[in-house]
Amino acid sequence: MTTNITADQRAVFKALTSGQHDNFALFSCFVNGAPATAIVTVQWDGDEFAVAPLFVSLTPDMVLTDHDGVPCRVPEGAS
Repeated sequence: MTTNITADQRAVFKALTSGQHDNFALFSCFVNGAPATAIVTVQWDGDEFAVAPLFVSLTPDMVLTDHDGVPCRVPEGAS
């Protein structure tokens, strides 16, 4: 099976779900001008915070499909 998931993405997901790190945050942002939310890391970098995006929420114009092109279905009542 083919995958678009990289080793770095697996490592970030493992770090995120392990509970061993406390520098993850939800970040209100925009993707190509559309309102979105990102999971980010926040680190102190000299005299300011550095915010690095890890994963970004879907925006209204995005269509998420599987490798066969089948769109994902959002369950009733979920957003």
